[in-house]
Amino acid sequence: MTDTTPDAAPRATTFTTRSPATGEPLAEHPVDGPEEVARAVARARRAQEGWAALPAARRRERLLRWKRLLARELGTVARTVAEETGKPAGDAGLEVVLTLEHLGWAARNADRVLRRRRVRTGLFTVHQRASLVHRPLGVVGVIGPWNYPCYTPMGSVGYALAAGNAVVLKPSELTPATGLLLAALFDEAVPAHAGLFTAVTGAAATGEALVRSGVDKLAFTGSPGTARKVMAVCAETLTPFLAECGGKDAVIVTADADLDAAADAIVWGAFGNAGQTCAGVERVYAVREVHEALCERVVRRAGVLRPGSGGDAHYGPMTLPGQLKTVARHVTEAVSSGARALLGGPESVRAPYVAPVVLTGAPADSAAMTEETFGPVVAVDAVADVDEAVARANDSRYALGAAVFCGSRRTGAAIAARLHAGAVSVNSVLGFAAVPALPFGGSRDSGFGRIHGAEGLRAFTAVQSTTVQRFAPPIALTSFEVPAAARERAVRLARSLHLRH
Repeated sequence: MTDTTPDAAPRATTFTTRSPATGEPLAEHPVDGPEEVARAVARARRAQEGWAALPAARRRERLLRWKRLLARELGTVARTVAEETGKPAGDAGLEVVLTLEHLGWAARNADRVLRRRRVRTGLFTVHQRASLVHRPLGVVGVIGPWNYPCYTPMGSVGYALAAGNAVVLKPSELTPATGLLLAALFDEAVPAHAGLFTAVTGAAATGEALVRSGVDKLAFTGSPGTARKVMAVCAETLTPFLAECGGKDAVIVTADADLDAAADAIVWGAFGNAGQTCAGVERVYAVREVHEALCERVVRRAGVLRPGSGGDAHYGPMTLPGQLKTVARHVTEAVSSGARALLGGPESVRAPYVAPVVLTGAPADSAAMTEETFGPVVAVDAVADVDEAVARANDSRYALGAAVFCGSRRTGAAIAARLHAGAVSVNSVLGFAAVPALPFGGSRDSGFGRIHGAEGLRAFTAVQSTTVQRFAPPIALTSFEVPAAARERAVRLARSLHLRH
């Protein structure tokens, strides 16, 4: 619809997506306004009633049917992801595979995690049988990102559906076709529940319309600044809100670490997907004895990487054009304030690509060390010992992911326990992302709440506590008919018991 009021400019009804690599048009998509979003939510709410009424085993069967269709259409889904993001086809295929892993886990484990559970009662409530159950919320709104337009939203979409909810997804305006394809394949796999999972397209106004549409929870992935705005709107109606807002992830390398393995993982974690990974490697703290040797290995591996759009490219362009300015600013300011560029430098930014940049000695308060760069840049700094490495890793307003490389797995796990990050890998990077049973999320400016795993399933439910009286208690303490003397004896008995234990 077009706004025809005299004081308003006509509202665009469609928008065009473009290839990040070439700028060529990809497709036209509708700009869904409040009316279209409201219809999608209403349709999802109607479909959810029948979905929630299904036995858990039948929901599982339908979700696994969708998973199998996604697997059969993996090439189509991966090609859509690659076209919209610019990432290499192989990376897009891996993203879809990880999506299938999580969807399968959610489908198979929802009943086990969410089924009614008996709870022990206390001495004074022995006459009660207590239990709790996780009920679906209703309709969950999901605002997805552009960097992993299939894998990241599925951490909310798949788990919310498995928990008995309907979902309305607003994919990024850079990657709408991926979201639309996921929803279309759901309808194809389970036509009896068409509309249970649907996608609406558009930019910020469409996202705001979804937030204001009366959804029962909103799951958001994006920047901290946008998250605060979305959360403010959610607060108006006390709509529950889950936020994943990126990170400035650190890697700690100890003196006895396998430096070749560490360098290999650091390069992959820092430059994979052109550094556009919320839990990607941006900071490395290596103890001084091995810092130089580690830097040599990182530079050697990163130096052979080639960004581009061809089949031999290691990673693609910057998907969000505006991010080029952020990357250029971080690198330029770091070098001008004393950092050394061991590989690349300000000249590495050549739109729409950024060649690998390896820095060392950037000031701790520089943007390159404190702000999310979200590009193929990594800073490798020397520290006196592990204690300094832990302190510097934790000295960030982000707390999403981290990694530790250490000769001893036990020592590595002990170091990991000292980090504030929500997820930590020892002797690998991003190991947690491929384990569906592990929850994922952070704190501080990285957001709050968890997706994936049992916690991710429970995140899309409301807990209901129930007691059923099995027999009349000897003393009915919740009745005005109980004599005061009897109540006092019960209090004295309780006090005596608690003094002993």
